[in-house]
Amino acid sequence: MYNPALRDHVSRCRDILLTRRFASSIDVLDDCHPYTEFLVDTATIAPAFPPPRQSVPTKQEKCYDPRDKTLKFVDGEDDLDFLCEDFKSRRAQMSCGHAVTPTSLTNWCRKLLDQGEARFVCGGSGCSAEWTFAEVCKMALLDPQEKQYFRKNMEFNIARQTLTTKLCPGCRSAVMRANESDLNVLCKVCTAVKGRPFEFCWQCLREWKGARPRKDRCENDDCCNPSLETLKKCPDMTLCDSEVRVCPSVRACPTCGLLLQHSKKGCPSVFCPRCNGTFCFVCLKRSSTCLEIRCTPAPRQTSIPVWKKK
Repeated sequence: MYNPALRDHVSRCRDILLTRRFASSIDVLDDCHPYTEFLVDTATIAPAFPPPRQSVPTKQEKCYDPRDKTLKFVDGEDDLDFLCEDFKSRRAQMSCGHAVTPTSLTNWCRKLLDQGEARFVCGGSGCSAEWTFAEVCKMALLDPQEKQYFRKNMEFNIARQTLTTKLCPGCRSAVMRANESDLNVLCKVCTAVKGRPFEFCWQCLREWKGARPRKDRCENDDCCNPSLETLKKCPDMTLCDSEVRVCPSVRACPTCGLLLQHSKKGCPSVFCPRCNGTFCFVCLKRSSTCLEIRCTPAPRQTSIPVWKKK
């Protein structure tokens, strides 16, 4: 039977999805969020951010303080001045040995983030050294606003990558887990900086305690899966689109497992920035198959879907 209301509802959802106006409809809850200042408590992770906009190069040139004795100033060319802008600042040496200015380093790292990278790798000829976030902050003279931008973009880029990548709690560099059945992970960057093996727990994101390997938890207090705790304890919400429906306020994407929080506004069909899929926040079915005005809310999820990439 022809249903004008159903046709209008489907058309409205498709328009929203096609234009990707999901920033006002969902917040991304990053289950690999390492920054303790953003955590609400041990069971709930605060909403992270909508997809960041494209960055622009630093407009105002930054210069090193020539009296800063913590920097190693060198003569020669700026190894990251690929556009030959000839920045006025003195050149300082990075940990890898290449010379930079704060402006050229800022522009290079922003370019990496805008390209979807979550790690800061030297762009010098023949060099693939990885810098820590702390080194980038210091050597690029990042102000508080730039630090916030860098952090959010790093986290968003990781959210778009596979579930095998998280940020090290020691240096905030992106680390990939080779063995999905072992929570013990070695950070090569921290190991090189500290001069000793630095291992952390993939689940609680703290320095590792106890025997290894382990697939359930480490010996840190309150080590648990924060994503499952969030799904278990998040409050219900009322979604008012065409009719009132109640469902959990946080869902795990049924395709890749990324946690998403609905803003309670707009269409129940949401876009996942990690796998680029769309699904109904109420019934958890794919948006292409959920065409009913009033679908049945799916129960709370008790497991995190594993992304099986084709």
